[in-house]
Amino acid sequence: MRLNQLTLVAALAAAFPLSTIAADAPAAPAQKPWLDRSLSADKRAELAVKAMTREEKLRWVFGYFGTAFPPKTTKPIDGAIPFSAGFVPGNPRLGLPDLLETDAGIGVATQNTPKPRERTALPSGIATASTWDPQIAYAGGAMIGSEARLSGFNVMLAGGVNLMRDPRNGRNFEYAGEDPLLAGTMVGHAVKGIESNHVISTVKHFALNDQETGRNEHDVRIDKAASRMSDLLAMQLALEQSDAGSVMCSYNRVYGTYACENDYLLNEVLKKDWGFKGYVMSDWGATHSTVQAANNGLDRQSGQEFDKSPYFGGALEEAVKNGYVSEARLDDMATRIVRAMFAKGVVDNPVQQGGNIDFAKNGAVSRATAEEGIVLLKNDNKVLPLSKDVKTIAVIGGHADVGVLSGGGSSQVYPVGGNAVPGLEPKVWPGPVVYYPSSPLRNIQALAPNAKVVYDDGTDPARAARVAAQADVALVFATQWIGEANDATSLALPDNQDTLIDNVAGANPRTVVVLETGGPVAMPWVAKTPAVLEAWYPGTSGGEAIARVLFGAVNPSGHLPATFPASEQQLPRPKLDGDPKQPEQRFTVDYKEGAAVGYKWFDQKGLTPLFPFGHGLSYTTFSYSGLASQVKDGRLHVRFKVTNTGNVAGKDVPQVYVSPLAAKWEAPKRLAGWDKVALQPGESKEVDVVVEPRILGMFDEKSKTWRIAKGKYKLVLAEDGAGKNATSVTVDLPASTLDVRGRLRK
Repeated sequence: MRLNQLTLVAALAAAFPLSTIAADAPAAPAQKPWLDRSLSADKRAELAVKAMTREEKLRWVFGYFGTAFPPKTTKPIDGAIPFSAGFVPGNPRLGLPDLLETDAGIGVATQNTPKPRERTALPSGIATASTWDPQIAYAGGAMIGSEARLSGFNVMLAGGVNLMRDPRNGRNFEYAGEDPLLAGTMVGHAVKGIESNHVISTVKHFALNDQETGRNEHDVRIDKAASRMSDLLAMQLALEQSDAGSVMCSYNRVYGTYACENDYLLNEVLKKDWGFKGYVMSDWGATHSTVQAANNGLDRQSGQEFDKSPYFGGALEEAVKNGYVSEARLDDMATRIVRAMFAKGVVDNPVQQGGNIDFAKNGAVSRATAEEGIVLLKNDNKVLPLSKDVKTIAVIGGHADVGVLSGGGSSQVYPVGGNAVPGLEPKVWPGPVVYYPSSPLRNIQALAPNAKVVYDDGTDPARAARVAAQADVALVFATQWIGEANDATSLALPDNQDTLIDNVAGANPRTVVVLETGGPVAMPWVAKTPAVLEAWYPGTSGGEAIARVLFGAVNPSGHLPATFPASEQQLPRPKLDGDPKQPEQRFTVDYKEGAAVGYKWFDQKGLTPLFPFGHGLSYTTFSYSGLASQVKDGRLHVRFKVTNTGNVAGKDVPQVYVSPLAAKWEAPKRLAGWDKVALQPGESKEVDVVVEPRILGMFDEKSKTWRIAKGKYKLVLAEDGAGKNATSVTVDLPASTLDVRGRLRK
């Protein structure tokens, strides 16, 4: 009698506990041809899996949490690094090492403990995206990957590339903004940097996990072609540019099915259409079945303690024995995992704990990322940069006397020197709230040694206004803490900070607001404040980076990777779907905007944002000339000259947008390419931007092709998505068809 799947899984899990797959392995073979480095990763994996017993294969597809998880476990699994994210035991018989996993994309994180490991934190992912510089992203990835390796880890759970469909998403700070080309490129280079250390990185969270409210239960609905041109395109580009070893599937449902057992996402899109050779791991707590998950593309259950059952333990063993999951599928699961280990050098370059980390050198990498990513949003009357001769400075709020804010959740990195502001709420998950001990106040004092610098904590707006009135310039540090599993309740700054800024600006016309936020926020006071600086969560060396930008030691060159709305009413969903008070309630999130994410939505609806996508000011000025285009070797090239027309050195981010003059897209224009150009005063440089062909087409789900319509296309070169300092040219393109991976069909 054939049991239904749920009954079968429950029965198998009870009848075959995890211990049944830990049987004694046979003796090691005399020859281990899979350890021959001259062979390809594919061949080595094939040989290794062929030499495995079924029990050994099953061990590879089953992952543990690296930390005690009461009430299920009172002590961590043997072999795991203390207070780590995950552990998969290796196979000494075959010469294959353990997989030791750490969160996340900002640095080496630690699970909850009174004595966390102290490591270097990059600025938030959205800050890195704000640099618009793939080489900066690579350098940051290489730095945190090196710290992971020196900490004993060979897998990093990084690579967050979920698009910003809603600026209130609690994990926006981990991601790379709203545009698929920008996000995919920046995250792809960061992952490539991580993996340069012989460390496997993930790309996550696959897919369409664009809000935290109800993340375990909500069901995403979106036109499939629209998803291919937005969220999935970002993931696809990140994988193409990084060749990441693993993809982490997400918590949510998509088209009614959990992402980690979704045949369309995992088998059809990821493995078949994109040709992904790595392995799919579940997020911690995102596995919901045995047979369906295994057959529909999940290769490893991760952090099994978070799930309701050890689905890939004894239950999977019995499912394979009885043919519900084929032996060939189990071979494929194990092969994908071992292949990634060979391809990324994990087997040939074993990690060891206790390596010496150069925190000064790595802190400089973090500082450089922060400096490149800080966005000067407003600078009326050239209030910034501050003169070193300024006599009195009021520094107000944001705990700027001691540190800079970081985001919460699994990506939390604990800094050298400890938390600068301990005891803030929430103290438990996704807290604690952590401030990195890089004091903006002290760094401001260092850059203006002759100034009188006064600090006020900002808790009393009236008192802060009196302090500001006594100063030549007032610097208000405003913060917004968000974290995993918690969306922001609104775009407003919390804790009465809008009133604080309003009062200070009313008392001092030279008020500068420095924002430390996880994403866009509303600014009801912006008309009163001549200068606004978005510093995001600026990382280990953030206080120094902020001060250097304020005083002009660094010319700001960050540009927004996401639109700042004027209010929630401009969003596709003014009210977030779901109820945070009912986390188990299932509901549908309908992305009716389709591929019109961010600036595309604003363009389509004719809305004027607070600050547009791509916006970012400088202490100098730039001009563009000589815009031209041509199709060469099947690719559209856009050429132009950038000139620094100001008096100081700076970096510009010229952006190329494309609009069809006849064909119909999801929105009037798309970002087609960009460059970041460093120029001395009066210097010019020629730039050649190569347009990604898929950006020119519409995806057809039925044929799984990208179709570029014949006709005229307008190429706009501008400083931002609103067309500042714009110039344009028209190009004629022939009709063409690209396959699902963007290759020209002949």
